[in-house]
Amino acid sequence: MSRAWRNFDWPLLAITLAMVTMGVIMVRSATINTPGLQDMVSRQITFALLGLALIFIAASVDYTLVGTAPILVYAILIGLLGLVEIVGLTQGGAQRWVEIGLAVQPSELAKILVVIVLARFLANRENAMQRISTYLGALLLLVVPLVLIYLQPDLGTTLSIAFAGAVMLLVAGLPLIYAALTGIAAAAVAPLVWLSMQDYMRNRILLFLNPTGNPDDFYNVNQALISIGNGGILGQGLFHGSQSQLHFLRVRHTDFIFSVIAEELGFVGAAVVLILFILLLLRLLRVADLARDSFGRLLVIGVASLIFFQAAVNIGMNLNLLPVTGKPLPLISYGGSSLLIFMLGIGLAESVAMRYRKLEF
Repeated sequence: MSRAWRNFDWPLLAITLAMVTMGVIMVRSATINTPGLQDMVSRQITFALLGLALIFIAASVDYTLVGTAPILVYAILIGLLGLVEIVGLTQGGAQRWVEIGLAVQPSELAKILVVIVLARFLANRENAMQRISTYLGALLLLVVPLVLIYLQPDLGTTLSIAFAGAVMLLVAGLPLIYAALTGIAAAAVAPLVWLSMQDYMRNRILLFLNPTGNPDDFYNVNQALISIGNGGILGQGLFHGSQSQLHFLRVRHTDFIFSVIAEELGFVGAAVVLILFILLLLRLLRVADLARDSFGRLLVIGVASLIFFQAAVNIGMNLNLLPVTGKPLPLISYGGSSLLIFMLGIGLAESVAMRYRKLEF
């Protein structure tokens, strides 16, 4: 085991900690002098420390062990998501949480569990990717949890997992004809999905397409754009953003924390965030390239895909380039479940990095 730690990816850990530290600082700025939010910084620090421990725990365990019982993992996943439907807590109009001493969001855990199960399934069939049974089996593994998460309703997480699954299938060698068929099927059911959406989901998409149609609903997106514009090159200074400190910008500690960064730290601060994400993804892709087997490679690709998609969507909605989805900025926004799951994903990637070649004795 001591030899394995020689391959621990310290730059990957350093980048992760830099992002988490920036997140804690910006959560402090976004919640300062805000009644009811005073304890969020201490809670985020607690989650960050737990996440750090989780990274080292996950890294110390041989990643191949997490894929030895995919049926059990999948059963736990479906059981947790089903539990939400039965006894889940409703907050903000969505039934996504289960109370087990504290509120837990199974859909966040589902991100990692789906990646693990799908990576194991595809790795076991790396020489049979041309078979229709492999394709249909992978789709079934994805569709069941995706439907349960969508019904909560949680469109953002549904799309995140769907994106990661699609990338993993392509990396595993899915024939392009199957990808094309999937695209055609998705287009065919799109009208049904549109009709099944909650009103607020449709309103967010319509608002993105026509911002002037409902100025009241466009308020926060407009405030985000004002915040970003106010930042200029160097920003208005940490803890001195006008839109954030005067509370014009809502949900600024979660969905719109990127706008707080851009306002207070300017273009330079926003660029630093983007560079950190690029470096993080490059380190993950390096680990995937070094992985000694298909399972390890697909596992890391799945983690990287989740981070990329959620970061792109969050930053895109802050810039009004994408509809508002309510997804936090990975490793930076406030949120215990999200932070722990992404740090667990980093820990699994570290486990792959440590064991990219068989240990020699």
